[in-house]
Amino acid sequence: RQIAQTLGVSHVLEGNVQRVGNRVRVHAQLIDARTDAHVWANRYDRELADVFAMQSEIAGQIVAQLEARLSAKEKAAMEDRPTKDLVAYDLYARGKWLIDNASDSPRGKEDLEEAVNLLTQAIGRDPQFFLAYYRMAHAHDQIFLRYGRSPDQLALAASAIEALQRLRPDSGEAHLALAKHVYWGYLDYNRARKELEIARSALPNDPVPPLLTGYIDRREGRWSESVANLRRAVELDPRNSQILEQLSRAYSSLHRYPEMAAMLDRALSLAPNDPVLRAKRATVELESRADLKPLHATLEGIQAANPSLAAAIAPYWFYLSFYERDHTNAVKALALLGPDGCRGEAVPFPDSWCEGIVARLGGDEIAAQAAFHRARAEAEKLAIDQPEYGGAVCALAMAEAAVGNKAEAIRLGRRAVELLPISRDAVDGVLLAESLAIIYAWTGETDLAIQQLETVTRHPSYLSYGNLRLHPDWDPLRGDPRFEQIVQSLAPK
Repeated sequence: RQIAQTLGVSHVLEGNVQRVGNRVRVHAQLIDARTDAHVWANRYDRELADVFAMQSEIAGQIVAQLEARLSAKEKAAMEDRPTKDLVAYDLYARGKWLIDNASDSPRGKEDLEEAVNLLTQAIGRDPQFFLAYYRMAHAHDQIFLRYGRSPDQLALAASAIEALQRLRPDSGEAHLALAKHVYWGYLDYNRARKELEIARSALPNDPVPPLLTGYIDRREGRWSESVANLRRAVELDPRNSQILEQLSRAYSSLHRYPEMAAMLDRALSLAPNDPVLRAKRATVELESRADLKPLHATLEGIQAANPSLAAAIAPYWFYLSFYERDHTNAVKALALLGPDGCRGEAVPFPDSWCEGIVARLGGDEIAAQAAFHRARAEAEKLAIDQPEYGGAVCALAMAEAAVGNKAEAIRLGRRAVELLPISRDAVDGVLLAESLAIIYAWTGETDLAIQQLETVTRHPSYLSYGNLRLHPDWDPLRGDPRFEQIVQSLAPK
């Protein structure tokens, strides 16, 4: 009954599946959640090769029991089989799982690349497997977005979308894939919105169209609309902890911390042992009240209970170590981050950048400068290869500031903000604007740093009271009454 209330439905289908050799046994029962009465039940024992036909048969019997009327399109969807090749489907399912969990994996890039490999094998077995092309496009677009912005990845995504459009031109998945591609790859919000409207009509119960619309809303600074669309996605898939976590991010940017905590608590009720969710929940007190104790205690508890989870929570240990000024923990966390572990959401810092800031935290300026010069060389290469990529230019600007090249740091920091202004991207753009404030602070331009920080705090962002109060990045500004006033403006009311 509780599940039905959460899902907003009157009936719930329960069942279990058992595989024995090449046969599959399914027991399914339909329950009226309002009365707990069993409306229908049946057992199935079939060859594994008939699993999709059995799925359609079960769906048909449920429709009959509910006396529901289906449109021709709904009937076709119910009878549709994604593939006749069960090995291809298994490869697809494994690839889909890797994609769905890559964002919280310490091996995110490797997992996405392995997903591409699995999906390629699935397509090799069944070239008509349209869902495999859909996931393939998603994986390539995510590799582009999160790991280097290589045009080659966009081309591979486009190729998968073209194949999907040839196979199922009118499918919701074809429009969803194109929406993701033009949004993530080109920030073409208008075209993405048009594709999402079509996808929403084709897939009315799918949470992805409102979820992506919510992402675009926040990129465009339409925060109230973003929250509304993300909440709609939660309504459609209320037991999806990842969607709840995304809604919590919106509340974090809006500094609506009680609602941020509530969404993370809901997510944890679904996945109570998820180490990343537990760590994220503990950051609420740090962001809102500059209270480090909950996050420290949570991370210690996770690691003590299961040392194998150390890599999963390493980004949070690394993050916390700077707030606590704890060089020893920073060194340990850095060793666990792995390749590309220093890359930020908006700024693709090379790993040598993190080596530099850890050395500086420990007071070893010689080692810090050596690492910062390596970071500068790596960042410069990416900025030369992709001169219009604001994040790459920002990484180079920060490295120039760290090695003392003041004029170049400021020039490049301003250039990064010009390439991706807040007006074009209210999420990553504000992070680049925040980086420019740090550059000003590090290079002794206090007045400019204060002015830039005032600009940043007028927009929703992850910049919080806890960050300004405790993070070493802002040490050059401490004691300036204007800075302290900005800090207090974000203090808990």
